[in-house]
Amino acid sequence: MDVNLVLRSTRVITPEGTRPASIAVSGGIIAAVLPYDAEVPAGARLEDMGDDVVLPGLVDTHVHVNDPGRTEWEGFWTATRAAAAGGITTLLDMPLNSLPPTTTVEHLRIKQDVARPKAHIDVGFWGGALPDNVKDLRPLHDAGVFGFKCFLSPSGVDEFPSLDQEQLATSLAEIAGFDGLMIVHAEDPHHLAAAPQGKGEEATKYATFLASRPRDAENTAIENLINQARRLNARVHVLHLSSSDALPMIAAARAEGVKITVESCPHFLTLTAEEVPDGATEFKCCPPIREASNQDALWEGLADGTIDCIVSDHSPSTPDLKTPDFLSAWGGISSLQLGLPAIWTEARRRGHTLEDVARWMSEGPARLAGLDRKGAIEAGRDADFAVLDPDATFTVDPAELQHRNRITAYAGKTLHGVVTSTWLRGRRIADRGTLAEPSGRLLERNN
Repeated sequence: MDVNLVLRSTRVITPEGTRPASIAVSGGIIAAVLPYDAEVPAGARLEDMGDDVVLPGLVDTHVHVNDPGRTEWEGFWTATRAAAAGGITTLLDMPLNSLPPTTTVEHLRIKQDVARPKAHIDVGFWGGALPDNVKDLRPLHDAGVFGFKCFLSPSGVDEFPSLDQEQLATSLAEIAGFDGLMIVHAEDPHHLAAAPQGKGEEATKYATFLASRPRDAENTAIENLINQARRLNARVHVLHLSSSDALPMIAAARAEGVKITVESCPHFLTLTAEEVPDGATEFKCCPPIREASNQDALWEGLADGTIDCIVSDHSPSTPDLKTPDFLSAWGGISSLQLGLPAIWTEARRRGHTLEDVARWMSEGPARLAGLDRKGAIEAGRDADFAVLDPDATFTVDPAELQHRNRITAYAGKTLHGVVTSTWLRGRRIADRGTLAEPSGRLLERNN
């Protein structure tokens, strides 16, 4: 291979550990990971990162881009800029909140055409599983979606209805037939319907909202999902786990051979119910941010491997939808640009390393999606890197965020870890907040 770039740092995170290294890049691919003081090949450009840590580019498999159709909420241009600024080099777009939703091949092609000229990073797509589109699942799989999302309770948008247990079984059986993956928003509608709902002034209180989305709703939905996956020998993934109560049953199911994985999100791992002010609906998401004791148990699930990965669930909206009423406000937290420093701030406080963070936020999501060229710094992978000054701090100023509507639950928080540059296939796409022109590619499963 003709090496055209060498990226050098005293701290490079590789599958074998963190070490001083020089990363040789040829044609956008990692050609070799060499000793730190290896001679730079003739004709290659040397980029010395000093003592900044070079991580594999982050992979975020849970992003609501909302483009086309609700581009006033977000869009591929702004979302992928925010991702690049935060060290993310690959994202997978969720099938809902855009119009049309990604529930047929025709709709997928519409979304791909919109994304192609706007993508600052690599972008792939999930399909959607609805009560009436079972016939579309295999064609979508063949067209390259990475799997299928469904809701077990109302999604919040009319064009993406939820599945009941019989409909879930029908879709799961179809998807299992071609060894596809079903990713599931797991909250049980019966528990949600039975939960107390506040009115008037009560609806502005976070405690009221928390009571309206009880842990039992998650726990029951996940138990039912495990039973269906076991019976049908289907591959399933639990999205945005909030209730730590579900961790033992997930671990037990996996131990007996059920093909189940699970993710959690920065907001569940760094924010707590106790700190959410009444009326501050920038903190609203479904399922909700829970108590500090619950968060401690989620971190234990990360440490023991029950939780496979951390992804953003970036779900933005326009400011007018974030009313002070927790029960009627749009539920979603915008964190695409801030996930790495938010998680690193809490991880270091709890004694974890950047190797752990890379495993949770790059390797794990890449494995979930089957992105064999992403997720690690080793020969043959794409030359995707996030370069981080792990000891530098900054205070979150919404005006400096790249996503379209600069509402964030992290406003005013001081975080550890400044992303100094982001590299996509050997090209620097972000440099201390300065973004290059779009150079991302559209990804398809196994391609």
